Amino acid sequence: MKLFRNIKLMALGAAVLVSACEPIEDRDTLSNSFDPDNIELEVVQSTPGGNGLTLKMNTPGVIGFWDYNINTAYTDEVKVNYPIPGEQTFTYSVATAYMPNGDPGETEYIEKSVTVNIEVLDQPLPEAYYALVGQDLGGKTWVFDGGPAADGRQWWFMSDPGNPWGIWWNAAGDCCPPADAAGKMVFDLDRAANFIYYADAAGDPVTGGTFTFNSDYTKLTIGGGTNLLGTIPGSGGGNAGVYQIVELTADRMVLFVPDAEWATGWTWVFVPEA
Repeated sequence: MKLFRNIKLMALGAAVLVSACEPIEDRDTLSNSFDPDNIELEVVQSTPGGNGLTLKMNTPGVIGFWDYNINTAYTDEVKVNYPIPGEQTFTYSVATAYMPNGDPGETEYIEKSVTVNIEVLDQPLPEAYYALVGQDLGGKTWVFDGGPAADGRQWWFMSDPGNPWGIWWNAAGDCCPPADAAGKMVFDLDRAANFIYYADAAGDPVTGGTFTFNSDYTKLTIGGGTNLLGTIPGSGGGNAGVYQIVELTADRMVLFVPDAEWATGWTWVFVPEA
């Protein structure tokens, strides 16, 4: 009986071992089962057709972020006076538990979008928009505050990385303006926040650029594969188009980056085209 009992226990252990080694599921067939249709989005306009918007994600238990084109917000509800008329699409993104390729370092997002038509800008915008784009929001052209030849003035210079006005080398004023010193830049809100670059006043435009402010309007980001006048390697070229706003008024724009490539800073001074 004892021998029989031992044989029975050994057989049971082997069965458990085999069972433990068998896959519970075919991991090659795993996929993200989160359905974006389950996310309820809503846009409330403060007036019919107006630009005062409240973006809402109404589904309980969902955590993600809003991308409303001019910025992002990690919250369920965003209030914004949107600066661009026309049909606008806003997207809510949710991180899922699914890990592509089984890599914990990768996260898959699912997205749900909502569209709204803005017919009139009846709510005031942050002052930075009026300064950059024009009081009527019709678009504005900016040029260097000097040049295009070296003229002894301060409009494009290497600076102290902790002080945008601490001049280390007055490049454009002393000897060496950038190749596009005679160029211009246009900022407008024609169906998007557009940035258009001209290497010189008579040259062809480089379109497809974008601009955004951060939430407290202390930084300006230029995207879309374009960049500011005077942005070349060694003069802010390694800063991914993100510029600190030193000054932004209707009459002058001063931007600055602490340049990681040269361990200095770089300062740009622009004025509206005459």
